[in-house]
Amino acid sequence: MTLSRLVLWRHGETEYNATGRMQGHLDSMLTETGMNQARFAVPVLTGFGSEVVVASDLRRARDTATVFTSAVGIPLRIDERLRETHLGKWQGLTLDEVEAEWPGAVDVWRSDATFTPPDGESRVEVAERAVQVVNEVDAEFSGTAMLCAHGGLISSLTGRMLDLPVEAWSQLAGISNCHWTVFTRRAGRWRLSSYNAGTTR
Repeated sequence: MTLSRLVLWRHGETEYNATGRMQGHLDSMLTETGMNQARFAVPVLTGFGSEVVVASDLRRARDTATVFTSAVGIPLRIDERLRETHLGKWQGLTLDEVEAEWPGAVDVWRSDATFTPPDGESRVEVAERAVQVVNEVDAEFSGTAMLCAHGGLISSLTGRMLDLPVEAWSQLAGISNCHWTVFTRRAGRWRLSSYNAGTTR
Protein backbone atom coordinates (compact mmCIF):
# COMPACT_ATOMS: atom_id res chain seq x y z
CA MET A 1 0.00 0.00 0.00
CA THR A 2 1.09 3.59 -0.51
CA LEU A 3 -0.24 6.80 0.91
CA SER A 4 -1.75 9.42 -1.37
CA ARG A 5 -1.33 12.24 1.16
CA LEU A 6 0.64 13.01 4.30
CA VAL A 7 -0.17 15.81 6.74
CA LEU A 8 2.51 17.03 9.16
CA TRP A 9 0.95 18.98 12.03
CA ARG A 10 2.88 20.95 14.64
CA HIS A 11 1.70 21.01 18.24
CA GLY A 12 0.02 24.02 19.85
CA GLU A 13 1.68 26.71 21.93
CA THR A 14 3.53 25.79 25.13
CA GLU A 15 4.86 27.94 27.94
CA TYR A 16 8.33 27.48 26.47
CA ASN A 17 7.10 28.79 23.10
CA ALA A 18 5.44 31.74 24.80
CA THR A 19 8.59 32.66 26.73
CA GLY A 20 11.09 31.99 23.94
CA ARG A 21 12.82 28.98 25.47
CA MET A 22 14.18 26.05 23.51
CA GLN A 23 12.38 22.79 24.25
CA GLY A 24 13.92 19.92 22.36
CA HIS A 25 13.15 16.77 24.36
CA LEU A 26 11.91 18.67 27.42
CA ASP A 27 8.33 17.55 28.05
CA SER A 28 6.47 20.86 28.24
CA MET A 29 2.69 21.22 28.34
CA LEU A 30 0.29 23.12 26.12
CA THR A 31 -0.98 26.48 27.29
CA GLU A 32 -4.68 27.27 27.16
CA THR A 33 -3.92 29.10 23.92
CA GLY A 34 -2.27 25.95 22.59
CA MET A 35 -5.29 23.82 23.41
CA ASN A 36 -7.56 26.32 21.68
CA GLN A 37 -5.29 26.37 18.63
CA ALA A 38 -5.74 22.61 18.35
CA ARG A 39 -9.52 22.88 18.72
CA PHE A 40 -9.74 25.58 16.05
CA ALA A 41 -7.69 23.46 13.64
CA VAL A 42 -9.89 20.37 13.93
CA PRO A 43 -12.61 21.41 11.43
CA VAL A 44 -10.02 22.17 8.75
CA LEU A 45 -7.88 19.11 9.37
CA THR A 46 -10.95 16.87 9.33
CA GLY A 47 -11.30 17.70 5.65
CA PHE A 48 -8.12 15.79 4.82
CA GLY A 49 -9.80 12.52 5.82
CA SER A 50 -6.87 11.04 7.73
CA GLU A 51 -7.10 7.32 8.46
CA VAL A 52 -4.56 7.37 11.26
CA VAL A 53 -2.66 9.88 13.39
CA VAL A 54 0.82 9.17 14.71
CA ALA A 55 2.10 11.57 17.38
CA SER A 56 5.37 12.21 19.13
CA ASP A 57 5.39 10.86 22.66
CA LEU A 58 6.16 14.32 24.06
CA ARG A 59 2.98 15.55 25.69
CA ARG A 60 2.68 18.80 23.73
CA ALA A 61 2.31 16.79 20.50
CA ARG A 62 0.40 13.94 22.09
CA ASP A 63 -2.16 16.28 23.66
CA THR A 64 -2.55 18.25 20.42
CA ALA A 65 -3.17 15.03 18.50
CA THR A 66 -5.64 13.80 21.11
CA VAL A 67 -7.80 16.90 20.62
CA PHE A 68 -8.14 15.88 16.97
CA THR A 69 -8.55 12.12 17.33
CA SER A 70 -11.09 12.50 20.14
CA ALA A 71 -13.16 14.81 17.96
CA VAL A 72 -13.14 12.66 14.83
CA GLY A 73 -12.82 9.17 16.29
CA ILE A 74 -9.77 7.82 14.47
CA PRO A 75 -6.83 5.85 15.90
CA LEU A 76 -3.90 7.56 17.61
CA ARG A 77 -0.48 5.98 17.67
CA ILE A 78 2.50 7.22 19.66
CA ASP A 79 6.07 7.05 18.34
CA GLU A 80 9.10 8.53 20.06
CA ARG A 81 10.90 8.81 16.71
CA LEU A 82 8.72 11.87 16.06
CA ARG A 83 10.27 13.78 18.96
CA GLU A 84 11.73 17.21 18.37
CA THR A 85 15.45 17.65 17.80
CA HIS A 86 17.43 16.88 20.92
CA LEU A 87 19.11 20.20 21.68
CA GLY A 88 21.42 18.88 24.36
CA LYS A 89 22.80 21.60 26.64
CA TRP A 90 20.68 24.23 24.89
CA GLN A 91 17.40 22.82 26.14
CA GLY A 92 15.57 25.20 28.47
CA LEU A 93 17.63 28.21 27.40
CA THR A 94 16.66 31.27 25.40
CA LEU A 95 18.48 32.05 22.17
CA ASP A 96 20.21 34.95 23.92
CA GLU A 97 21.44 32.61 26.65
CA VAL A 98 22.75 30.16 24.06
CA GLU A 99 24.49 32.98 22.21
CA ALA A 100 26.13 34.19 25.41
CA GLU A 101 27.55 30.74 26.19
CA TRP A 102 28.28 29.61 22.63
CA PRO A 103 28.89 32.76 20.54
CA GLY A 104 27.94 32.33 16.88
CA ALA A 105 26.60 28.79 17.35
CA VAL A 106 22.94 29.74 16.84
CA ASP A 107 23.68 31.16 13.38
CA VAL A 108 25.58 28.00 12.43
CA TRP A 109 22.74 25.81 13.74
CA ARG A 110 20.18 27.76 11.71
CA SER A 111 22.18 27.50 8.48
CA ASP A 112 23.71 24.02 8.71
CA ALA A 113 21.43 20.98 9.13
CA THR A 114 24.44 18.82 9.94
CA PHE A 115 25.40 20.94 12.98
CA THR A 116 24.90 19.26 16.35
CA PRO A 117 24.31 21.30 19.52
CA PRO A 118 26.48 20.12 22.43
CA ASP A 119 25.19 16.72 23.60
CA GLY A 120 22.32 16.96 21.08
CA GLU A 121 21.56 15.79 17.55
CA SER A 122 21.55 17.32 14.08
CA ARG A 123 18.51 18.01 11.93
CA VAL A 124 19.76 15.40 9.46
CA GLU A 125 19.61 12.80 12.23
CA VAL A 126 16.10 13.95 13.16
CA ALA A 127 14.91 13.61 9.56
CA GLU A 128 16.35 10.11 9.28
CA ARG A 129 14.45 8.79 12.29
CA ALA A 130 11.26 10.58 11.24
CA VAL A 131 11.32 9.26 7.68
CA GLN A 132 11.31 5.72 9.12
CA VAL A 133 7.87 6.46 10.57
CA VAL A 134 6.68 7.82 7.22
CA ASN A 135 7.88 4.70 5.43
CA GLU A 136 6.14 2.39 7.89
CA VAL A 137 2.82 4.25 7.70
CA ASP A 138 3.20 4.42 3.93
CA ALA A 139 3.45 0.64 3.78
CA GLU A 140 0.29 0.17 5.84
CA PHE A 141 -2.16 2.79 4.55
CA SER A 142 -3.32 3.92 1.13
CA GLY A 143 -5.17 7.16 1.88
CA THR A 144 -4.13 10.00 4.17
CA ALA A 145 -2.06 9.85 7.35
CA MET A 146 -1.23 12.62 9.80
CA LEU A 147 1.91 12.96 11.88
CA CYS A 148 1.60 15.30 14.87
CA ALA A 149 5.06 16.44 15.81
CA HIS A 150 7.34 19.47 16.19
CA GLY A 151 8.49 22.42 14.12
CA GLY A 152 12.12 21.46 13.75
CA LEU A 153 11.24 17.88 12.87
CA ILE A 154 8.65 18.94 10.30
CA SER A 155 10.94 21.33 8.45
CA SER A 156 13.78 18.78 8.49
CA LEU A 157 11.51 15.98 7.33
CA THR A 158 10.22 18.23 4.54
CA GLY A 159 13.73 18.71 3.22
CA ARG A 160 14.37 14.98 3.43
CA MET A 161 11.13 13.97 1.68
CA LEU A 162 11.72 16.43 -1.15
CA ASP A 163 15.28 15.16 -1.58
CA LEU A 164 16.57 18.70 -1.21
CA PRO A 165 20.33 19.10 -0.81
CA VAL A 166 21.06 19.25 2.91
CA GLU A 167 22.67 22.66 2.48
CA ALA A 168 19.31 23.97 1.20
CA TRP A 169 17.23 22.83 4.21
CA SER A 170 17.83 26.11 6.01
CA GLN A 171 15.84 27.89 3.28
CA LEU A 172 12.66 26.30 4.62
CA ALA A 173 10.90 28.64 7.03
CA GLY A 174 9.88 27.57 10.51
CA ILE A 175 6.48 26.06 11.30
CA SER A 176 4.08 28.07 13.46
CA ASN A 177 2.24 26.52 16.38
CA CYS A 178 -0.61 24.27 15.23
CA HIS A 179 0.16 24.89 11.54
CA TRP A 180 0.59 22.06 9.06
CA THR A 181 2.43 20.96 5.95
CA VAL A 182 0.83 18.71 3.33
CA PHE A 183 2.45 16.30 0.88
CA THR A 184 0.59 14.62 -1.97
CA ARG A 185 1.90 11.81 -4.11
CA ARG A 186 1.94 12.05 -7.88
CA ALA A 187 3.62 9.59 -10.25
CA GLY A 188 5.20 7.87 -7.29
CA ARG A 189 6.87 11.01 -5.89
CA TRP A 190 6.03 13.21 -2.94
CA ARG A 191 5.13 16.78 -3.83
CA LEU A 192 4.74 19.67 -1.41
CA SER A 193 1.15 20.90 -1.59
CA SER A 194 1.22 23.39 1.29
CA TYR A 195 3.75 24.53 3.86
CA ASN A 196 3.08 26.14 7.24
CA ALA A 197 -0.65 26.48 6.56
CA GLY A 198 -3.09 27.18 9.36
CA THR A 199 -6.23 28.85 10.58
CA THR A 200 -6.50 32.61 11.04
CA ARG A 201 -7.73 32.31 14.64
